[in-house]
Amino acid sequence: MSIGRANLQWAAAIWALVFCGLFLNPPAALAQKNKNRHSGSATKGAAATSRFAKRVDALLGKESSGKGEWGLLIADAETGQPLYEQNAAKYFVPASNMKLFTTALALDKLGPEFRFHTTLESTGVVSPEGELSADLVLVGRGDPNLSNRKFPFNLKEEFDGPPERGLAELADALVAKGVKKMSGDVIGDDSYFPRERYPNGWEVDDMVWEYGAAISALAVNDNTVTVTLTPGQAGDAVQVAVAPRTQDFIVDNEVTTSAAKVKADLILTREPGAHLVVVRGTMPEKSSPRKLVLAIEEPALHAATLLKTLLEQRGVEVSGGVRARHEAIKVEGITPTVLAEHVSIPLGDSVKLVNKISQNLHTEVLLRTAIRQQGTWNSFDDVAKFAADFYAHVGIATDDIIQTDASGLSRHDMVTPRAMLTLLRYAQTRPWFESFFSSLPVAGVDGTLEERMKNTPAAGRVHAKTGSVEHVRTLSGFADTAGGRRLAFSFMTNNEYGKSHETTDAMNGLCLAMIEEFNAVPAKRSLEHKQPQ
Repeated sequence: MSIGRANLQWAAAIWALVFCGLFLNPPAALAQKNKNRHSGSATKGAAATSRFAKRVDALLGKESSGKGEWGLLIADAETGQPLYEQNAAKYFVPASNMKLFTTALALDKLGPEFRFHTTLESTGVVSPEGELSADLVLVGRGDPNLSNRKFPFNLKEEFDGPPERGLAELADALVAKGVKKMSGDVIGDDSYFPRERYPNGWEVDDMVWEYGAAISALAVNDNTVTVTLTPGQAGDAVQVAVAPRTQDFIVDNEVTTSAAKVKADLILTREPGAHLVVVRGTMPEKSSPRKLVLAIEEPALHAATLLKTLLEQRGVEVSGGVRARHEAIKVEGITPTVLAEHVSIPLGDSVKLVNKISQNLHTEVLLRTAIRQQGTWNSFDDVAKFAADFYAHVGIATDDIIQTDASGLSRHDMVTPRAMLTLLRYAQTRPWFESFFSSLPVAGVDGTLEERMKNTPAAGRVHAKTGSVEHVRTLSGFADTAGGRRLAFSFMTNNEYGKSHETTDAMNGLCLAMIEEFNAVPAKRSLEHKQPQ
């Protein structure tokens, strides 16, 4: 009996040891195994970062791309874990990377389905005989696409019809109301925004060309006209055509046709505020027409003039003149009647065009419309405060962004790569992210990245916004690796004095290195994906 008890005690001791071995030690072993695995993952991550850093040194250490300063930041888009950084907390002029901040703000505040409304209004009525005795007011409310663009944007920018097609549709609608005669003026009203046509930091040269068009709540054909130069026979004057026709300026044509195969030599001069545009030089015989897209300085007056012409072309007798209105006028007891209305495409489609082709004027209009929906404002200081509040909500540090315009054309804008990554990570959490993501140019496919990274592993995988002003190149967005990992990144360089294509090549090389070296999905994420659904 005593022997049996001893055997039982001995057996119990054995089972206790077995229990401890099977149920206590394995978790410790598993913990160690997990530690080893995470350590291994960290080691792999460090190795990837080391390999990428060597490629960065090789790409940016070249004399042509090593004179300026570079800011680089790459993170896992899902976890936010930084994978590589260089000068990520320093300021850089962002150029058109600023559009990412503006379009994200517009989508967040307005929503992808927001639409702009442009109206023809009058305090008068249309008589049975078809006469409108009061002024006809064209009221702009920030629609950036009163033009002839085709939507939705699909791989490239396309056009259909005359550039003033949006106004023509309004004129048709008015004629359909029975209007045959007008004794009042045709007024272009852009009072929806305060009159500040040019942001701080834009340069004089910018204002001549399409990318520096004056900002207005009434924008027809991007507030531009196209001057087309067509050569004739050698020795003949070059023919000049302006479309749509405008009174904003006159062209002094001093261009002649040279012998065939002689290189074209053209100079355009326009002083700020001047109505005279002087074009000098030569164009070779049998060469293709040359198109110069010039900015309009008085958009509201230009739009009113165009509308009057379109009405007269449709048989409407207009005895009044044309003028612009920059401040809202309200007469107590009198409410204007809307005679015709143009409703825009959804904001999501508009944002896609903005980022794909990097359209400056449209971005400026979107930011101002977003604040205008909250109420009236007086100056860009109000706009900047409105934007800063949004960035603070996003989680961007106050001293990580200085914004003086919406488009990035201003040389006074300053952004850190860290601010950019914070914005991109925030965008991923919002219901409008698909509209935002689909607006980014795709490497080797469309937009401003159409010709970049073609026939490389980066083609079709990099979705990013480009940026470029003199001595500035930027690229920020997302990259999807072959291994299924999404990366968020921001590459910025300022004060580059080499050839621009060399800096662009370096950025393309950074993209390729990034998707190759950071291809692997983190171990934790891989295990999560294996869990049963």
